[in-house]
Parts: sequence; C-alpha cells; structure tokens
Amino acid sequence: MAKNRVIPFGYCMRNGKITVDFKESKAVVRIFEEYLNGSSLLQIAKLMESENIKYSKGFEQWNKNMVKRIIENEKYLGTDKYPQIISEKFFNQANEKRVSKATSVCVISEDLQEIRNRTYCSECSHRLSRIGGNSRSAKWDCRNPDCYRLEYQLTDQMIIGAVLTTLNTVIANPNLIENSGEISEFFPTADVIRKQNEINQMTDSAQVDFDRIKSEIFKLAEMKYDCCTYDDSPQKTAQLRRLLESKEQLNSLDIGLFKTCISRIWISHFCTIEVEFINGVHIKNITERTGENYEHSSECNDNSCKGSDRDKPQ
Repeated sequence: MAKNRVIPFGYCMRNGKITVDFKESKAVVRIFEEYLNGSSLLQIAKLMESENIKYSKGFEQWNKNMVKRIIENEKYLGTDKYPQIISEKFFNQANEKRVSKATSVCVISEDLQEIRNRTYCSECSHRLSRIGGNSRSAKWDCRNPDCYRLEYQLTDQMIIGAVLTTLNTVIANPNLIENSGEISEFFPTADVIRKQNEINQMTDSAQVDFDRIKSEIFKLAEMKYDCCTYDDSPQKTAQLRRLLESKEQLNSLDIGLFKTCISRIWISHFCTIEVEFINGVHIKNITERTGENYEHSSECNDNSCKGSDRDKPQ
C-alpha cells in the first residue's frame, strides 16, 4: 500500500536537514505555472505522469488530489525548516484562482439550496442528489444504493418550472388545496374498551371501592388520550388561503412563498414531479410523461389541476 510522504514533494532530507530536491522543486514550479496558465488539476497530474516524475515511492501514478495539495501547501513559501520554492505572489495568485474556481463550480444559490432541501425520491423517500454545482450540466438523481437512477435527465429548470406552474395553478384555483381532515379523532383500542367494561362492572358491584374506581378512571383517561389523533391541516389550509388569496400569477418562483407553502417535492423515476403543500395536499405536474392515467393526481400542464389526497411515506 502506498504511504503518504513525510516530507512534502519538492524537498528531501540530507544530513539530517530538509533541503530542496532539484528535480522535484522544478516540477513544483511547473505545476504552479501550468495551473495559472489554465490547466486543470487532472491535466497537470497527467503531465507529471507523461514526464515520468515520481510523486513518491509507492505511488504508481499522479492524481488531481496530489496536485491540489501541492498548490495549497504554504511550506513552499519558506519556513524555518523548509527553504522557499515559490514566491508569495505566485502562491497567492494560484490559490486565489483555486478558491474562485471552487466557489463558482460548487456553490449553488440559496434559492436552489431551499429547493434541494425539500426534494425527495417518490420510490424510496430519500432526498434526491443534485450533481454538478452551478454548471450547466447540473442534474438531479437518486443516489440511494437500495433504489435506482431516474429514467430521464432532470434539470433545475424542470423542477422550478413544475413548482412555479403548480403555485400559479393553486393561486388561480384555491379550492385545490382544500383538506377535509378532522382536527381531532378518537380510535379506541381493545384495551380501552376492556378497561371501560371493567370500570362499569366495578360501579355496578354491590360493594363499591371508590378509591380503586378513581384510580382506574385515571388510567382509562390516559389510555383514551393515547388513542386521540390531532390533525392541524385545517389550520394550515386556512394559512395557505391567506397567503395565496392576494397573490397574482407569478412570472418567476417566489422562494419566500415556496418556503412558506410547500413542505416537500416528490419526484418519481419517470420524472413526474409532485408538490406537497404544508397541509398535506399533493398536486402532480407531469413534465416528461404526459397522457398517462395517473389516479388521484393533478396534471398542471394546462393549468387545470386536481389535488391528490394520497399520503406519501414520511
């Protein structure tokens, strides 16, 4: 197995002192020059290979991480132990370019991050991965090893467009977000019914033990409480109506409205995009596969949606 270098590339140990390795130090300078001239880390690694420059014993070939470590290493500026190989100006220019390049490739907008945080795979419920930073080739996919990849390439604009269409459709047709759920429901279990029967028998007894009955009634109350469910979707539906009733049709995605109204975006492997509102209502937008019969869904292609009451896995 290859071992990491103890002494950075470009240096060697002579007579117990760290000194410059002539051949390697020339390669260090060449790496900085090539990087500032526009070569990528991978291209520079291949160049080192082609010129038969060895990174270290045990390393069979160069890779871009080796090149990156060299460009980042401040020891080349010179310290008490390490002689200077690269000038401060040269070093700063290369690393300013590295940071700028990393930022432009990897960092995405805050709006897109909000969308990514709410986007999930319909099949496995794992959050979808977005690959490509802010480059034009960015795409979305399911990277869960127990699931499988999307059938079609899904882009940022496809998701944003589907969400925008759904919001505009709901603004035009607010009845789509109606949820008829009850605020509270009680579903007694067999244990609750059995406990109630025991209390009834105790109260019908000729000799009533009031202290025991009181204790059993408190137990029954706790058991009944555990059987109650609370659904705040009616309040959230009213909240959505207040948010949307004064809105005009959107020309671009209002990320503040998106964050307030939408809890998740579900995407199937055939790129059907389903928007879940905060009150649990689901509305579908068929972007890739139209004309198929999707039961309990809404198709927003013609701005005529039918809300879905289908539950999604949590």
